[in-house]
Amino acid sequence: MTNDRLRGRIRVGVIGGNRPESRFLALAREVGRLLAERRAVLVCGGLGGVMAEAARGAREKGGLTVGILPGNDPAAANPDIEVPLATGLGYSRNSLVAMNADALIAVDGEYGTLSEIAFGRIYGKPVIGLGTWDIPGVVKAETAEEAVRLALEAARRHAEL
Repeated sequence: MTNDRLRGRIRVGVIGGNRPESRFLALAREVGRLLAERRAVLVCGGLGGVMAEAARGAREKGGLTVGILPGNDPAAANPDIEVPLATGLGYSRNSLVAMNADALIAVDGEYGTLSEIAFGRIYGKPVIGLGTWDIPGVVKAETAEEAVRLALEAARRHAEL
């Protein structure tokens, strides 16, 4: 895959809990699959929980996955991250996840996810929520299909501004 072929693709950040209930893991995996089917690049924090399941779903469909890791070791990424980026920044890397996405899909999540949502909104990125924080600026979705559709539509509109 050449850089030219990557340059025009939408990047969707999938953010969420590290230890969610199984229903949220299933949603994350489906989000990953749907993003890959639509040729979006999946960006996440590269570790476990929602991040791992979304990456697994994307890789099952041949999608490209990027993990922006909190630590110094690229090998710490989950096995479905194709491009691991070590930052050494701890939770501060959440800013980079949000910055490097054209839209974000939040699945479940706690305070780390809330920080990624906040960074997304600070950077003017659309944020779609599946069972996550009910706060202004987060557009609610009921299904993985709806979340992916809303995220891709919002990312395209955002790119036209």
